[in-house]
Amino acid sequence: MTKKSPVSRVRRKRSLCIAQVHWGFPPVIGGVETHLSIMLPTMVKMGHRVELLTGSVQRLQSTYDYRGVRIVREPLMDLNWLYQRGVHGLESEIRTMLGTFLKNAKPDLIHAHNFHYFSKVHAEALQEFAGQSKIPLILTAHNVWDDNLFLDLTRKVEWSHIIAVSHFIKSELMGVGVEDDKITVVYHGIDYESYARKRNVSHILKKYPQLEGRKVVLHPARIGLGKGCDTSIKALNILRKRFPDVLLVLAGTKHIIDWGSIQQKEITYMMNLVDFFNLRNNILIDAYSLEQMPTLYEISDVCIYPSTSPEPFGLTILEALASGKPMVVTEMGGMPEIIKDRINGFVIPVRNYEVLAARVCELLEDPRLRERMGRTGREMVRQSHTRESMSENTLAVYRRVLYGGDVD
Repeated sequence: MTKKSPVSRVRRKRSLCIAQVHWGFPPVIGGVETHLSIMLPTMVKMGHRVELLTGSVQRLQSTYDYRGVRIVREPLMDLNWLYQRGVHGLESEIRTMLGTFLKNAKPDLIHAHNFHYFSKVHAEALQEFAGQSKIPLILTAHNVWDDNLFLDLTRKVEWSHIIAVSHFIKSELMGVGVEDDKITVVYHGIDYESYARKRNVSHILKKYPQLEGRKVVLHPARIGLGKGCDTSIKALNILRKRFPDVLLVLAGTKHIIDWGSIQQKEITYMMNLVDFFNLRNNILIDAYSLEQMPTLYEISDVCIYPSTSPEPFGLTILEALASGKPMVVTEMGGMPEIIKDRINGFVIPVRNYEVLAARVCELLEDPRLRERMGRTGREMVRQSHTRESMSENTLAVYRRVLYGGDVD
């Protein structure tokens, strides 16, 4: 084994100042937002200084502390507003806003999330500041898109390194010309203990008495056609004939980044499906907070995520597994990298609501199968997908970019 120099050891242990930049943060809810709410406080606990620039939210302060992380909110980072307004004519203000945040933060590096899409002005401004300050600019690609803007910002912005949240995302990036050695896969991690421990469900039953004594199937991803909610509703129509008391729980959200303003149209379509099949008594839809989700997992029997789009990873998969619940997913994107068929869940064909119903039925009928898959999934998360492992793997990328070589 090669002995590391004293300088290498000092650099590895040195506290870093990290400027994180993303469009949203809770109470805006989504996979990236949840990822940041887990990873950033963990990095603070590990001794690093972390600041996040994100979009403004009505009635929230522009600057405040979140579990040791300094949060800075700006209207010019609000994608919902920018989609309606457009960025034309705001170029100078956007550059000033980003420059002011970064000059105040005085970071060792900049870590941007999903900045390879949405706004060329924002991405190029980050690149300019990183170049002028001679500090690394790291991108985490949580998603990929199929248009010229994605190609432009992925390939032409001078990213020092790109983190992909799954091998699927890495493969997609390589497919558009990004070199293999410029991409590192870092899987999501979660607060394992908050999902693994047993919870008192009385308060959730008080709020939602319809959950009492029912066979509960939880679809934890936000409501949307791309998340397969329509497939879940069609499967529910079949399941109800075998289990009249079955209840499908769909997780709506009040605050999301809705680029393109399509969510309400999709929700209207799905509610029409519910009414057409007369399923109102077999479905529960509400907006649940991050704090409520562990209890919903606790009370559920089975979790499903029949995505119809190439899901990059699916953070809710880890939450379900840590809660000891088997999950049924489609063979899309990065989800089969985590769910192994008949080991910790099922992997099914896309849009096949009949197979989805059959797999859920199999799990509801066999408690021993549910328990075995649940134990296996929980152990997988404990070993490989904790918030600590995710944060340390991300920090290892920072150190490699900052100091060179392979840093453990």
